[in-house]
Amino acid sequence: MQSVFDKRKEELNEFNEALDKLNIRKKDEPVEQKQVPDDLMTKCVSCSRLIVKEDLLSNLNVCPFCNNHFRLTPKERLAQVLDGEYELLFTDLEEKYTDFPDYEGKLQDAKNSTGDDESIVCAKGKIDGRSVAIGVMNSYFMMGSMGSVCGEKVALLAELACKEGLPLIIFTCSGGARMQEGIISLMQMAKTSAAIAKLREKGLYIAVLTDPTTGGVSASFAALADITLAEPNSLIGFAGKRVIERTIKETLPKEFQTAEFNLEKGYIDKIVDRKEMKSTLSLLLRLHGYN
Repeated sequence: MQSVFDKRKEELNEFNEALDKLNIRKKDEPVEQKQVPDDLMTKCVSCSRLIVKEDLLSNLNVCPFCNNHFRLTPKERLAQVLDGEYELLFTDLEEKYTDFPDYEGKLQDAKNSTGDDESIVCAKGKIDGRSVAIGVMNSYFMMGSMGSVCGEKVALLAELACKEGLPLIIFTCSGGARMQEGIISLMQMAKTSAAIAKLREKGLYIAVLTDPTTGGVSASFAALADITLAEPNSLIGFAGKRVIERTIKETLPKEFQTAEFNLEKGYIDKIVDRKEMKSTLSLLLRLHGYN
């Protein structure tokens, strides 16, 4: 029996010697802490899965697990949709109605954090070689709210498209009118609607509704397009769901105010995945005679 134990002990010693030769970490060796970058991964707000940021970017900021479309900055959107270089428009407009307490400071903070001068970026560019006038709203700039400058930019963009015979494309993403500007912000609904109506007499207007499109924007130029597209599962509506439920004293369906719900009710024409957005816009432009 003793010989069996001795043999087993000898085998264990040989095993440990083999591990040492393989340079496998010993117990007394310090453990080297691996430095993991803080921005290596991000969490999907829809499915709560962790995603490597590089994978998310290569997938056009769409979750590879649940197809949730992350919100984009105007710069990211323009890079995905336009061919390459583009000309920024109306970059010299400034807010005049900043009397509301702390509004001027918040406005400056939004400019500093986003690098944009307003909640919408307007540009002229090309989609597969076809010239377009394009506007992209920025949810990171005071939740894409529409103030006097935003409304002015939309109106000017529509007038430019009308004058130069360009199709107009606007990606909407907004919480509605900017309440810090009071009645001035609400007047932008009429202003932008009038400019869009004039454009539609001569040219094409395509609205792409992204998450979220609500309030005064959804009740004005976002709802007046010749063709209305939307990204999957975008929140699209005017008042909030809970406000409506309390008003009508009824429980609304779970899918209420989603892009899919609005498609079923005929409010939008097609839901387009981000990977197919540029090709879809290009096809629509070609079908409408834009070369």
